[in-house]
Amino acid sequence: MISEAALLESPALRGSVLERTDVLDKVKALSLLPDGMHVTTAMVATYFGVTTEAIRQLKARHREELSSNGMLTLQGPELAQFKRDTLSRYPGGYPQPRSSLTLYSRRSVLNIAMLLRDSEVARQVRVYLMDMEYLTRTQPVDSPAPASVELDARIDERITHILGRTVVPMFNALIATSGEHRRELIELRADIENVERKLCWHHRRLATLEGDAPADHVRSTLKAMTWKAFEHHVADLLRRDGCIDVVVRQARTDRGIDITGRTADGRTVAVQCKNRAGRWTVPSADMQKFAGAARAIGQVDVALFVATCNFSHESEAIAKLTGVITVNREELEAWSAGVRLEALR
Repeated sequence: MISEAALLESPALRGSVLERTDVLDKVKALSLLPDGMHVTTAMVATYFGVTTEAIRQLKARHREELSSNGMLTLQGPELAQFKRDTLSRYPGGYPQPRSSLTLYSRRSVLNIAMLLRDSEVARQVRVYLMDMEYLTRTQPVDSPAPASVELDARIDERITHILGRTVVPMFNALIATSGEHRRELIELRADIENVERKLCWHHRRLATLEGDAPADHVRSTLKAMTWKAFEHHVADLLRRDGCIDVVVRQARTDRGIDITGRTADGRTVAVQCKNRAGRWTVPSADMQKFAGAARAIGQVDVALFVATCNFSHESEAIAKLTGVITVNREELEAWSAGVRLEALR
């Protein structure tokens, strides 16, 4: 069985398992740029729970290895084109670099997980890699079914990823700028979203056959989030479901509104996030505060109250009276696992 020390020290051993990029999402959801292929240095740091300086230092020490596995630095005309073709589709959602921008593929992010010593997330990725490699080596040759199931799951996951990260955002952009064919585009986007939902369901079924527990993984990931990480997680879910101009406010003057944005068809969105554990429930006072804040900032078409717990009976009643849409713990887990939120369709 591969040891963790061997992964940290051996470039050849790291190269032998770099195809298993699916382990990244088994440990923690990896948010990608709108191109559906890359992440920035800051996004890598956020994923592993370390500083951007730690990633920059690691990049300097292992530049050749990381470059061979998908890391690249854009400058000049290449950077200008990437900003125009990719980052400009989500103004305000991502920082606009001036002179250079380092991008990492999923393969290079996995490479970093095998190099980064002072990160609990990176350690968990290495544990998954070692476990998967052990199962592969000990799998009987005359029993190909599990391997076939795993391959099908990877194919479904990749197709779902492509639909959610590239095709659906593309239709959102077209809908936002189109007038004459708006209805046809919306109907076509709905058909693609139906395909995506079916693939998500199919992938979960295959994962169950493999013995995986996706619900437990999502639950543990949410439980480990700080309140700041939770707000960014909800913002990423909004972007995944087609919302644009998504902004995480994270300020003392947010007046009860943690996230703002717009749906693809132009409806305004305001979100309140509550990261609470155990048997804690959202009280009526918090619901009243959010409902009042949503009315105070102007016309809000979709007011979402997202919590890692459940809502009290009083807060549920207030939500119904004021038009606030509640997303409780169970609904949040399903949303995080790939189910699209009905209120954003």
